[in-house]
Amino acid sequence: MERHYLHNLVPGFEREEVLRDLMETFGEDVWNFAFFITKKSDAADDISQEVFLTAFEQLYAFRGECSVKSWLLTITRNKSFNFLKKAFFRKVILMDTIRPQGDASPSAEKVMFDRMETAQLWSNVMKLPRKFREILILNYHYELTMKEMTELLQLSEGTVKSRLHRAKAHMSKMVSTDNEGGWRK
Repeated sequence: MERHYLHNLVPGFEREEVLRDLMETFGEDVWNFAFFITKKSDAADDISQEVFLTAFEQLYAFRGECSVKSWLLTITRNKSFNFLKKAFFRKVILMDTIRPQGDASPSAEKVMFDRMETAQLWSNVMKLPRKFREILILNYHYELTMKEMTELLQLSEGTVKSRLHRAKAHMSKMVSTDNEGGWRK
């Protein structure tokens, strides 16, 4: 549930409480989004700190025209792109943060196959060009609406829909290629 508590803040302690609550509520989302864009965990750490410092400084400027989550992810996106403009790197970092869901006590084989499948899925996502990777993460991981994505990315709805469609097509092609390789169960 989204909290709209940024209006009419009283200076001082309440403002720090709001910041602490923002960090607890959205800290993981901010870090993950920074990581998905930069592919570097140390950069995601630094960017996350910068995002919340900026949010703290701009609490009174937040007008509520979008959700708090969208506002923070927009700041994260801008900080991440600024980082990428300053840094030059080609190292791909893979992560395996999705936890398998399902049975209370899955078999060891199922756990192994789920981990392999998750690792392969994230590997494929991270191979996509940034504009496709970003749109998939915003849509599936953060569950942003089309309107929120257009505002965050500052793109037209048609462009967002097109990128989402193309990203899904790329992922389908990669998954088909993986399945033909026969490594999956």
